[in-house]
Amino acid sequence: MSAERVNVAIVGGGLMGREIAAAIQRWPALIDHPVRPRLTAVCDINPAALDWFDEIDTVVTKTTDYADILSDDSIDVVYVAVRHDLHEKIYRDVIASGKSLLAEKPFGIDGAAAQAVLAEMAAHPESFVRCSSEMPFFPGAQLAVDYVRSGALGTIIEARNSFLHSSDLDLSKPVNWKRQKQFCGEAGVMNDLGMHTWHVPLRLGWAPESVYAVLQDLVPERPGPDGTLVPCDTWENAVLHSWAWHEGVQFPLTTETKRIAPGQKNTWEFEAIGLDGGVRFSTKNPKSVEVFAVVDVPGGGREQVWQQIDVGSQSVWPTVTGPIFESGFSDSILQMWAAFLAERHGSLGDRFGAARPEEAALTHDIYRAALRSHEEGRAVTL
Repeated sequence: MSAERVNVAIVGGGLMGREIAAAIQRWPALIDHPVRPRLTAVCDINPAALDWFDEIDTVVTKTTDYADILSDDSIDVVYVAVRHDLHEKIYRDVIASGKSLLAEKPFGIDGAAAQAVLAEMAAHPESFVRCSSEMPFFPGAQLAVDYVRSGALGTIIEARNSFLHSSDLDLSKPVNWKRQKQFCGEAGVMNDLGMHTWHVPLRLGWAPESVYAVLQDLVPERPGPDGTLVPCDTWENAVLHSWAWHEGVQFPLTTETKRIAPGQKNTWEFEAIGLDGGVRFSTKNPKSVEVFAVVDVPGGGREQVWQQIDVGSQSVWPTVTGPIFESGFSDSILQMWAAFLAERHGSLGDRFGAARPEEAALTHDIYRAALRSHEEGRAVTL
């Protein structure tokens, strides 16, 4: 059977818009996928940003008004990557048009915005909606998820999921919208990076029941357009200590989102430890997953060991790439889109899927509790 043709539009032609466009061009790398996406339209308020898409010959529409996208009956799916303060209106408009939506995090600037988008979804069930979160689609991350689901941890002791940047380490870096509360939101770095650290825990059923937050505003001013220092009023680093439950056992869950993490560039890390086993993975070493066990060592008796496994290239959807090769960021984006369109098609099965809208909305409850925790210096129950 031939694959279903799906026409895709991008609203927001910046970094992530270009990454998505490149991923769609690599679609033939997927084996027997039931959907064949085709990028046909791009929108950005900056006309110069549209020039890059001239390299893609399937693009027939370039516009600075996203209403042109929504009125085009030939478009099936819209990916939106814009400032957080613009999420609510654009997401609701896309959903109301009946088109499917892959929305960027944090799915609204705050909880009220996220709930308004969920209400629009309820009014238009024909619109299939998910939230972008690509890091868990690294093969190593998938192995870690499968390890936890297998029961190999035994009684859980603790878990941690982190997303570590160093993009704000340069103090001379000019201020932009991600460093301004009015555009990024009061939650700051949690809005910007938090979905990266909550997608896997929430999918594993680890919704926190309480949160204690440690938030840092490390750089209160940055150069403005003319070089004059202007307020930089968002949290750069956030560490959330939570209590969650796994198979009837309460355990400490730590999530970290940091824009100032010296020594890091764009690192996603996951670790879960139990009495019987453990697993950890970092995109810093994308081919390596470590698992913990107590084993019989010839001539050495019973010992604790961390064992290293090379996971190769295969993730949620099989690809033509040799399984012994390494996987990278662009591969994880391709896998996220493969999962998104397969689920929209009804063909994902029990594979790991893109972040759900209700998961994205729940993160805003977590961030709100974190802000209150920081303000009051105590753990806050959700």
